[in-house]
Amino acid sequence: MSLTPAALANKQLWDETLTKLLDLSTATVNRNADLESRVAELDLELSVWKQAHATVVESAERDKKAHNAQVTTLNRQISSLETIKNQNPLIICVVDAEANVFSPSLLRQGPAGGRQAAQLATKGIAEYLSQEGVQVFGRLSFWITIYFNRRSMLDTLLSHAVCTADQFEGFVAGFSQTSPRFQVVEVEAGNDAITSKIQQQLDTFARFPQTLRVFFTGNAGDSLVPTVRALAAEELLGKLVLFHGGDEPAAELRQLAIPAMHIPDLFVAGRAPPALRALPPAAHSPVSPLGSARSPSTAGLTSPGTGSDIASQAAAASPGPTVTPGRPVDPTKPLHKQVPPPCNEHYLMSCSKGPGCKYSHDWALTAEQLDILAKNAKKAPCNYLKNGLECPHGGRCCWGHVCPGGANCFHLSKGKCWFKGEGMHPPTDPEERQ
Repeated sequence: MSLTPAALANKQLWDETLTKLLDLSTATVNRNADLESRVAELDLELSVWKQAHATVVESAERDKKAHNAQVTTLNRQISSLETIKNQNPLIICVVDAEANVFSPSLLRQGPAGGRQAAQLATKGIAEYLSQEGVQVFGRLSFWITIYFNRRSMLDTLLSHAVCTADQFEGFVAGFSQTSPRFQVVEVEAGNDAITSKIQQQLDTFARFPQTLRVFFTGNAGDSLVPTVRALAAEELLGKLVLFHGGDEPAAELRQLAIPAMHIPDLFVAGRAPPALRALPPAAHSPVSPLGSARSPSTAGLTSPGTGSDIASQAAAASPGPTVTPGRPVDPTKPLHKQVPPPCNEHYLMSCSKGPGCKYSHDWALTAEQLDILAKNAKKAPCNYLKNGLECPHGGRCCWGHVCPGGANCFHLSKGKCWFKGEGMHPPTDPEERQ
């Protein structure tokens, strides 16, 4: 049945109308989707700006609190000027050198690197005081104290090929010789040993009326919070400055609105030892940045026959049949760079630490590698003899009972030898032994 012209025109009109409605509906849906997407983007952007605003407000409040604390401290010092007018103002700086490992480029320079580290620290603190407008009255007395445990520090540095033992000793000597007020303090082993020292420094010197500022590394975290809170209660918080070392200070300390500073190129970035694992291996014969030969002072710190370059000795171990069960070592790396390094006491006598030992008991070692382990262990002093005690292991002890340098040890003449126990530097002349 054919449609009349009028019906055909009417149908065509309806078809066009429906098509327009469908197009309009599709455009409306698409537009609505675009608008919803835009609203979501704006909501996200708004939340970001709100968070940024809250952060700025929080930071401003912390700065205001820090400023108020400094003003309060300054007013206290001004009010006590009559008492301290005949005393030199103090600036104290205390550093945990195990949590804040000095830059490898400084450590590898030996004494020159130690002096450069002291200069960088002094310059950074002086610039901070200048920017803060700290008024110095009288003659300034500036003290820096570095705390570390020698054995654990050397284990960390040698196991990550940061520097040699002689370079580290030279660095320590160079730092301490820069000024009579720059001290390097060796503490006993233990996680809280260094923290307790820093706590005592804060607790004591922050209360001295002549103390202007106490700079301290805040990596110890919760342990320092009670001491800092006690000083804040006495309105002494303005005297404290967080010294950014290898890592950001603990969040608990940052929340206390303590001013903070950072000195570039002085420490390894990131808390040690994880940050050290990302460092490139140390060259076995590092040279100074100027490419010159080692200075006489640096050369004097390397005693002939002491085998200062432990990394090269370990790398030189020739492969052979394994004599201990376990997993194979990486043949491309020396023993001290295995992760973790082998435990000297486990392989050479017996280790009492058990599962808590931070060194590995699971490596399969060859006779040559065991020999290298034994030779290197003898270069570190036995802690029993070093502390004036009788060694319970006797001849089985893997650690050194006698200094490799003997009575003519260069480091002994400078008072810097690790072998500090009585009889650890026997005379080399047979007549002298009688």
